[in-house]
Amino acid sequence: MYKCLHASSIKPVKTKFIRMKLFSKILSFLFHPMLMPTLGIFFILNSGNHHAFLPFEIKRLVYIIVFTSTCLLPVSLLPLFLQIKLIKSFEMETARERVYPALTSAAFFLLGYFLLTRLNVSVLIEAFLLSSLVAILISVAISFFWKISLHAIAVGGVSGLLVALMFEYGIDLLPLFSVIVVISGLVAMARLYLNAHSPFQIYAGYFLGLIIIGSGIMLI
Repeated sequence: MYKCLHASSIKPVKTKFIRMKLFSKILSFLFHPMLMPTLGIFFILNSGNHHAFLPFEIKRLVYIIVFTSTCLLPVSLLPLFLQIKLIKSFEMETARERVYPALTSAAFFLLGYFLLTRLNVSVLIEAFLLSSLVAILISVAISFFWKISLHAIAVGGVSGLLVALMFEYGIDLLPLFSVIVVISGLVAMARLYLNAHSPFQIYAGYFLGLIIIGSGIMLI
């Protein structure tokens, strides 16, 4: 009888753990670092500043350049890195595993930045991508000896972007900023629940992204 009671009490706990783990993985995927630059561009083009009046064709081209250079191309190389054993899994659980993917991502970010400068649409968009590139390079340097949270850097970068937009353009983005802060907290919780990082690695990543992206835009 004791065994039956013990088993029945463990089952709900196990189910809750599985659900929380699934929820954490979904959050980590939806707010993956490679998707955040495109989200940032969406906010720039739809936050009520003069970028909102750009022609649709120009906006589409900006989206294509940013999504391709910051997400599509970096992701396309991950199977190759796995094949040649530069990474052990797509999760890249150790800090050193992240170095080569981050370096190639930086190269693609640089390509995207170059294409945007050639397009000559917006100094703000160029500054956002260049600041993101700087954040990646700093994360690469840190990854040689410590596992900083790339998810936290990414959501911190989006937070920094919104702060910069509010200061530079006088736009009331406080409700949106509040939502992003809550999402950042949920992403941090997810990374902790998956045992991907320590709290300090997450705090360091968030404030690194916020400061680098925010200051990079406000300095233009």
